[in-house]
Amino acid sequence: MADWTVKELQAEVDAWIRESGGGYWKAPSQLLRIMEEVGELARLVNHLHGEKPKKATEARQELPEEIGDLIFTILCLANAEGVDVQAAMESVLAKYRRRDTERWKE
Repeated sequence: MADWTVKELQAEVDAWIRESGGGYWKAPSQLLRIMEEVGELARLVNHLHGEKPKKATEARQELPEEIGDLIFTILCLANAEGVDVQAAMESVLAKYRRRDTERWKE
């Protein structure tokens, strides 16, 4: 697998969506899908690190795949809404550097 920039990753997701023929869902449906993926990730993290053991009947889940599912759905929403995720992340990281550089130091 290639090392992608964020822009390339957004383009890969967009190409797959267009090739699949389904197109992007409306924003509310995409947000609900993101919430569903967050729930799946939360359940897995709870099984791995929390107090709730996994049931023997539950399907096997892998942390990288669940994180990937979440990133994919976020990129779908970003693409559908015309958001440049790389620019958004650069802006957010600048905000955190400005606001929180000293916040977590002892």
